[in-house]
Amino acid sequence: MACVAVTWARPESTYTDKWDNINVDEILESNRLLKGYVDCLLGKGRCTPDGKALKETLPDALEHECVKCTGKQKSGADKVIRHLVNKRPDLWKELAVKYDPDNIYQAKYKDKIDAVKGSA
Repeated sequence: MACVAVTWARPESTYTDKWDNINVDEILESNRLLKGYVDCLLGKGRCTPDGKALKETLPDALEHECVKCTGKQKSGADKVIRHLVNKRPDLWKELAVKYDPDNIYQAKYKDKIDAVKGSA
């Protein structure tokens, strides 16, 4: 759901790799950092430049199965999803309500979501 491998859309075939070296583990291990990103995505808090880029890119990435994501972005997204589904289902649910109110992506990615459950 939340591709923390932050991206900025551009007309080329992939999103920019400008933020590919963000330490996703550091964000996931810090409640303060993780909450900052989630609050940004939910419109509840200020966004850092990378958070703003993620917020702008996330709908496109969800709709098009992250086809414009770099390898690092896909890996980061998988890590974030695994973490949220297994360790922070409260945040996962909030993000799903915001970015998937009609349950379209939850249904579309059901097999992938089910596959990460219990594999934190």
